[in-house]
Amino acid sequence: MLDKNQIAQRIAKELKDGDYVNLGIGIPTLVANYIPDGINVILQSENGLLGMGPFPIEGDEDADLINAGKETITTVPGSSFFDSAMSFGMIRAGKVDLTILGAMEVSENGDIASWKIPGKMVKGMGGAMDLVASAKNIIVAMMHTNSKGESKLVSACELPLTGINCVKKIVTNLAVIEITEKGFLLLERAHGVTVEEIQNKTQGRLIVEGEIPEIAF
Repeated sequence: MLDKNQIAQRIAKELKDGDYVNLGIGIPTLVANYIPDGINVILQSENGLLGMGPFPIEGDEDADLINAGKETITTVPGSSFFDSAMSFGMIRAGKVDLTILGAMEVSENGDIASWKIPGKMVKGMGGAMDLVASAKNIIVAMMHTNSKGESKLVSACELPLTGINCVKKIVTNLAVIEITEKGFLLLERAHGVTVEEIQNKTQGRLIVEGEIPEIAF
């Protein structure tokens, strides 16, 4: 199975030169550490930053530089700061090419539930609803199952939705999966993980076509 850093590393392979990319809290923030050589992407944080860099080395943190998840970050040359009204203006105007975020559930038709479990305290959905409604491409980074061992890739979301029919691809600790009109299409599997294991841990409709290669970094 992949660990959180390996999930982020695999997602980083999806980045394209010139992309404006928003990273959600949790696993997605780790993608900043794995930008492939030879491409230039501009990372956006909805609290008001263009040009976010990787996490700082321990001891070099600046408490005034944080991302939307309140983690300390670095900036790259040419970065810019602005208020959250400007930030959400960029998002709602469709200026973000790719959003990478976590999720509690993703359905086989691309619906996403990422912000609330009924009965539990939540801080709110942050910028997630704006991002999934406006970004050109949405990739989810998450564990394949929850703490009870139940699939998070479902036929229909039961939790409150963040967005409808918007997710394009999912990278979990078990697999890389694309959302298609027919359901979850299995593209790659983690080293040592069988197709049968992925099928057993996917509650939604999983499509398997031909030999499924292992994830390569």
